[in-house]
Amino acid sequence: MADIGRDLLSDAAERAAAADGDDRAGAPEPFPFDPEAVDVADGDVLERLEPPVREWWVEEFGRYVGDNGGFFTPPQREAIPLVDEGTNALVCAPTGSGKTLASFTAILNDLFGRARESDDGLDNAVYCLYVSPLKSLANDIHRNLTVPLDGIEARVDDHGGDAAVRHAIRHGDTDEAERRRMLDETPHILNTTPETLSILLNAPKFREKLRSVEYVIVDEIHSLAENKRGTHLSVSLERLETLADTSPTRIGCSATVEPLDTMAEFLVGRDDAGAVRDHEIVDTRFVRDFDLELECPTDDLIDTPRSEVQSGFYDRLHDLIGSHDNTLVFTNTRSGAERVLENLRGRFDAYDHDNSGCHHGSLSKERRMAVEEGLKEGSLDVVTTSTSLELGIDMPHLDLVVQVGSPKSVASLLQRVGRAGHSLGQTVEGRVIALDRDELVECAVMLRKAESGFVDRVFVPETPQDVAAQHVYGMAIAAVRREGEILRTLRRAYPYRNYADAEWEQLLKYLTADYDGLEEKNVYAKVWRDTNDPPDGEHHHPEFDVGAPLIGKRGRLARVIYMTNIGTIPDSFTCDVLLRGGDEWLGQLDENYLDTLEKGDVFVLGGDRFEYRYRRGSKVYVDRTAAQPTVPSWFSERLPLSYDLGREIAVFQRELVDRLSGGGPPAVREWLRTFPVDENSVRAITRLFDEQRRYAGVDSVATDDRFVVEEVLDREQYRRHFYVHSTYGRRFNDGLSRLVAQRCARRSNANVQVAVADNGFSLSMPLNRKVDVGAVLRDLDPATVRADLRAALDGTDLLQRYFRINATRSLMILKRYKGYEKSAAEQQVSAEMLLSFAEDLDEFAVIDETYREIVEDKLNVAGIEEVVGALRRDEIDVVTAELDSPTPRAFGLATLLASDVVLAEDESAVLQEFHERVLESIGGEGDDGDEDVAVGES
Repeated sequence: MADIGRDLLSDAAERAAAADGDDRAGAPEPFPFDPEAVDVADGDVLERLEPPVREWWVEEFGRYVGDNGGFFTPPQREAIPLVDEGTNALVCAPTGSGKTLASFTAILNDLFGRARESDDGLDNAVYCLYVSPLKSLANDIHRNLTVPLDGIEARVDDHGGDAAVRHAIRHGDTDEAERRRMLDETPHILNTTPETLSILLNAPKFREKLRSVEYVIVDEIHSLAENKRGTHLSVSLERLETLADTSPTRIGCSATVEPLDTMAEFLVGRDDAGAVRDHEIVDTRFVRDFDLELECPTDDLIDTPRSEVQSGFYDRLHDLIGSHDNTLVFTNTRSGAERVLENLRGRFDAYDHDNSGCHHGSLSKERRMAVEEGLKEGSLDVVTTSTSLELGIDMPHLDLVVQVGSPKSVASLLQRVGRAGHSLGQTVEGRVIALDRDELVECAVMLRKAESGFVDRVFVPETPQDVAAQHVYGMAIAAVRREGEILRTLRRAYPYRNYADAEWEQLLKYLTADYDGLEEKNVYAKVWRDTNDPPDGEHHHPEFDVGAPLIGKRGRLARVIYMTNIGTIPDSFTCDVLLRGGDEWLGQLDENYLDTLEKGDVFVLGGDRFEYRYRRGSKVYVDRTAAQPTVPSWFSERLPLSYDLGREIAVFQRELVDRLSGGGPPAVREWLRTFPVDENSVRAITRLFDEQRRYAGVDSVATDDRFVVEEVLDREQYRRHFYVHSTYGRRFNDGLSRLVAQRCARRSNANVQVAVADNGFSLSMPLNRKVDVGAVLRDLDPATVRADLRAALDGTDLLQRYFRINATRSLMILKRYKGYEKSAAEQQVSAEMLLSFAEDLDEFAVIDETYREIVEDKLNVAGIEEVVGALRRDEIDVVTAELDSPTPRAFGLATLLASDVVLAEDESAVLQEFHERVLESIGGEGDDGDEDVAVGES
């Protein structure tokens, strides 16, 4: 190491020793060291930094830690040199490992160095953009930047210099006065959101401030890439690329994600020739130690009284909270987060409004911020949440995360539990508590795969036309452009890398309103498309060659329309539920819930049962009924199981039944004890599959090479039920069930009711109708799956809703116009009036995008094509069985048709009834005693 490095490290040792009494919140204990006696792995990284930055780093964040071999965490050690050299980089690392600071450090070093060298300091322009998916995350980073900026500036003063680096935040909540101030005194580092960035690119004055941008940091990129917000951002980055004086260095920060290559390409985009821009990947996803375990309050989740299960759960949760400083409890629904907190406060005197709280998106901004401050300060013993705290604020005192139920993917699990022990060197402690047998299986596999380094893939939406419409409109508003330039800008963005000429022509046909009758529906042209006139022509643009294909904006209000209507997050609303005939108001439903309903479905509202008939705008019309509910009330809130984890569950079930066949329950228990699960979980899972095998045989368990179809006759309800076991997740099963149900309805000439879950789906038809569901599965053709799914969507509420969302995104329906704001319910009415007209148009971009989004992004058509292809090649078998009662593995599916499971007592009673039938058939409980265990483990 160079002498400057040794001298610096010696100074660092003295400062670290002097800081031994440091009481900063969350700061790790410093470790004095002898720089001559230790091998410092990252001295070269430290040497890259300007003296004031070095001093600040060592004293504030980078004190030597022997276990780490230096002053920087692994992602920082790798990323800082890359950013310093201007290399595009994806930094993938667990929460709390310093990846965001790694991105900023080299940038701050560069900016302070330049500011010191110049007599006038930095220009009045933006040098670095930090883009966050959440306003709260942008606010948090803004606050956290104040510490290094003030600290480094103070050390510059100590060295006799003068340098200042300004930073500010700009998003939808920034007031007009602050926005104007940014024009006069422009922040050198600007924190913003994807939506605000797209607005700034069209703001005539501020966009000029972006020409100087040299760095772009995209934080939590994994949470953006999988949805249209990320697609929107990817095109904005390409528009920035065209605007900026130099190609900005792109730095992406991601939690544990797969595939890394895809995330990196999404970040950096492509050049005009279609080649992926140069980049590096910093892969430090597994640098933190995890202490994960699955727990269950009992080894029998069926016959143990629900009150006893609940008491066991809350007693255990109370114990966990009491043995830790700060605990964050994740549930899968907002109502669940409220309920857990309410029960904790009701059962134990230890919790009150001062030391506990709840955080989710339905709460007021003030309440959320108060909870966030409490987490930062460490004053809250426990906070319950759903998804709103997966990303965002630092929680330095948090030392335990409890997940109630399944988070549905390994990536989500790691993201959530990674909030604990929010710094490198601290073990991430997470506990998952399952209260349902299906989720018990799911979570056991999830934790095992998390330990092995498995991560679910992120799927990026492909060529969304609605997002393209917004950006083409925006580029045309900013300036008249060559058509080829706009198309190249789109194609440089990863989601549009395969954007075909035909798709481009379809988009331009919509944007120019080149359809008879479209403008009569108040859908007007947004751009003009023409070749450049000669000099004496009416539309001559001297900066372009005569005859050059050009695109420009249409309409005097184009800029206002664009600025007030862009974005990808859909509005939502609640629907009034009315009784047909008398129009009696019965209550309200969230419109998301309507995605799950088909005509004839039965649901519970206010304790009464209603049959869904149809919807008109924001009104749902129903009939009273005594029939059993077909769709549970919580359905729309639940996260879907990831397709990749579902495949792993199928493999797990094959391995388990192989052991069950070869060595019985003892062999299964012995194997399960190698998983990160407690003994109750081991016994409950073993009992579930042993009862399944004894009741219906090992072939009744779905695996990676076997589908299972159970047929059960319900003579009391005069229904024939089919339970299709498929572990591939709710999106997959939603799509597959639509294909199967459509064929079953056709073959039986009967209405088929469908209920969907993560581990399969159920079909129900009148008892006097019968269909070979197994044959239907085998007859599916992967070549026609996409077209068949599209046909199955015709006339559905799902299609109507997504058409409204995409028509609004495409600016076909304007949310805001001339001071009037159209509510989501009003948007839906407009969409229903336009839908039939739009469907009759030839290759209409908004309709095609609506079908694409539903089929690809919501119903996982790629996964269905993959599995149906395997069925066709006989790589997956279909086993059918006629049974008197559902098998244990189908209990969850059967309750979807038997009762509204939001009513706990109903679900418990139904499950116990199913279980009693199974036990009666197999002759009582299996041998699950200690003697059996001893034999298996000898």
